[in-house]
Amino acid sequence: MYGMLFTWLSFIGFTALVSWIAAKRLKHDNTSSGEGYFLGGRSLTGPIIAGSLIMTNISTEHLVGMNGSSYRNGAIIITWEVTSAIALVIAALFFAPRYLKLGITTIPELLEQRFDGAIRSMVDGLLIISFTFTLLPIVLYTGAINIESLFEVSANLNITKPEGLWLTVVVVGIIGAIYAIIGGLKMVALTDSLYGIGLLIAGLAVPMLALSAIGKGDVWQGLVTVWHHAPHKFNVISSEPSIGAGARDSILPFSVLFTGMIINQIYFWAMHQSIIQRVLGATSLQEAQKGLLYTGILKLLMPLIIVLPGIICFYYFGEQYYDQPDQVYPELIKKTVPTWMTGFFIAVVAGAVLSTFNSGLNSAATLYSLGIYKKYLRKHASDQDVVRMGKTTSILLAICSIAVAPFVVNAPAGLYQLLQQLNGIFFIPMASVLLAALLFPRVSATGAKAGLIFGLFFYVVMQYVIRADLHFVHIWGLEFVLNVLLMHLVSYFHPNQKRFTIEDKGFVAIVPWKHTPWLAAFLITCTILVYIFLGHL
Repeated sequence: MYGMLFTWLSFIGFTALVSWIAAKRLKHDNTSSGEGYFLGGRSLTGPIIAGSLIMTNISTEHLVGMNGSSYRNGAIIITWEVTSAIALVIAALFFAPRYLKLGITTIPELLEQRFDGAIRSMVDGLLIISFTFTLLPIVLYTGAINIESLFEVSANLNITKPEGLWLTVVVVGIIGAIYAIIGGLKMVALTDSLYGIGLLIAGLAVPMLALSAIGKGDVWQGLVTVWHHAPHKFNVISSEPSIGAGARDSILPFSVLFTGMIINQIYFWAMHQSIIQRVLGATSLQEAQKGLLYTGILKLLMPLIIVLPGIICFYYFGEQYYDQPDQVYPELIKKTVPTWMTGFFIAVVAGAVLSTFNSGLNSAATLYSLGIYKKYLRKHASDQDVVRMGKTTSILLAICSIAVAPFVVNAPAGLYQLLQQLNGIFFIPMASVLLAALLFPRVSATGAKAGLIFGLFFYVVMQYVIRADLHFVHIWGLEFVLNVLLMHLVSYFHPNQKRFTIEDKGFVAIVPWKHTPWLAAFLITCTILVYIFLGHL
């Protein structure tokens, strides 16, 4: 009884501390203007950007989903993390300077400047749909799995487990919506950074405590024991088929790194609204580049938190949870984390859910308020009206996400794999169009629309109708190539009539960070070394 009371008190205490610090920091900030609410007044610094980016990215679909995948399939899932470092380097060197020169608030705004307003609206709508029906529900549901299991919500309230999950989804969704609504982007970024510190401490504590227990007080000996128990689990290069029989059921064949994987990573880290919105809110190019490259360092450390624990679970549980891999991480926590630390850990897990959820809500509200509401419904709306609509949108989207969340249960390949498969519907078509906007001056507005529409249908048909014997990441790569070719073909018959140049509009200082080149080289080198030293074990 006293243990559970202490757990609740430490959970409430850490959560309250984060809220109090963020509220104090925001006390004198103006969040009533559009720029203040949606971009944090363009005042975000490198460490705040990095903390917010990592927490926007890392949520319970990683803590639960990726650890579940590594438990069953080994370290091959690490690819999603370490290749992010390369994408973050590209974002820092190529994309950030161009975005900040233009002074855009949303990524679709770039498409309007480059092409026309219609394609901006199309992408605004697709992004809002992808947030509401893929990312946010999966984040809520994986968070509910972890929190319900650790807090034993259903047992303590004498309700069924499905009812406990529903209740947890609703409570977490409401709290996340409150964060997103009250303070806008800066509140989200500050709370993300504070929860990020907690995630590093608590997330690293789980494998360290487990390895210490296995090694009888010696962490290194514990790691050696886990290694010798199943060395193949540490292999990061998968020999699974990527083409032909069995390709559809493969988790992550090595060959996909050279087709659709890098396109997906570049889209997510350099073009996805919920990520890049922090960069758009940077106080200068230097701070934006610091934030992106610091995030690259953190992404290289993340496998210790979201891959290694899953392999440790295989040592403890064997194949016991192979049919329910998303259950193993909560079980490891209950087995290794002492009672006095449980409340703090649950607060961090909840913070990971809240960070990704409220970031998604804030970005979706930004897209709707600026791209649809002000553009079509109330062209002369004041800043206060736009902010008010942003808050209303956040409430409505939170309700939709809560309603959808329970329907993602029992994903056959795990929740993280489900998220990536669904993301393919939206990510690659939008990546094609955005890269065309910056790299291919011959592509016209008509060509871009053709590529966007073709890409949406191509992936759905190949993956779910024809059910081609291709790994879904290869389908991404094929889709990207076909999109680019189609955009150029259509543009040949409907040439580009609009001249577009990127000029510095003076929103923030565009002076590169002097340490960017060597830190970028370091991150790329580290990524390559991971595959050299952990390949074919």
